[in-house]
Amino acid sequence: MVTFRCRSGRTGRRSPTALRTPSLLLASLLASLLTTLCLLAPPAAAHGAKPPSHPERDWLGSTLRTHEDPGPGTPPPPRAAASVEGADVSSHNGNVPWSTLWNAGNRFAYVKATEGTSYTNPYFAQQYNGSYAAGMIRGAYHFALPDNSGGAAQAVYFATHGGGWSKDGRTLPGVLDIEYNPYGATCYGMSASALVGWVRDFFSAYKARTGRDAVVYTSTGWWKQCTGNYGGFASAHPLWVPRYGSSAGELPSGWEYHTFWQYTDTGPTVGDHNRFNGTYSRLQALALG
Repeated sequence: MVTFRCRSGRTGRRSPTALRTPSLLLASLLASLLTTLCLLAPPAAAHGAKPPSHPERDWLGSTLRTHEDPGPGTPPPPRAAASVEGADVSSHNGNVPWSTLWNAGNRFAYVKATEGTSYTNPYFAQQYNGSYAAGMIRGAYHFALPDNSGGAAQAVYFATHGGGWSKDGRTLPGVLDIEYNPYGATCYGMSASALVGWVRDFFSAYKARTGRDAVVYTSTGWWKQCTGNYGGFASAHPLWVPRYGSSAGELPSGWEYHTFWQYTDTGPTVGDHNRFNGTYSRLQALALG
């Protein structure tokens, strides 16, 4: 019996003696074939993490309409005096015309930076730097895959691939986008306590890397179903809630008010439009920390 094991970067050596009999020659040829197959095989994902299969289709609220009725999205509700208009974008928006959004009254932007621990938005530089150059206060968000890898690992990946923070008055704290699983089981096959622990690990690691408490984007429906409506994060983490109607609606447990409200996914230019729940000076204060 011939035993063969793949070793990266190595091929088996055959002595002249090994080629003197047909059986040994056959075994040698088989070993060479197995070596070739090993070299052609794709490497396994690091630490067992599964790379996302369609990250370009995963953005803030992309799973909502499949799982719940967030509302029609149009027409937009009347703008409150103490609010600031903004937009969120990801790779599916491509190169964004930031001057158009600025001229329409948008003053902040959030840009998808990462997903899991293997994906980075290929349009991130144009979107993140472009919004800043247009005059906006900008920030980055991470699309969570809790069954892919640990919360701390994803927070570190996010913080080192665009999700960092600087006290320049124009950079908002990073956002954890945690919503319905686009790849399988609604709650990622995890219990409520396990998901709460995952989110806690993400928040702790993000703050350790950046000095800021992350914002959490989630729908009330998903939060109730998948975390048991846990209310322990409300005191430190601003809430961003999606609801495409005339108001932000019911909030998850613990939060008495929302900080950001995604009020439509069918708005002009980029689709997703939002309001900051406060004056422009309060938005600046959030950026400054």
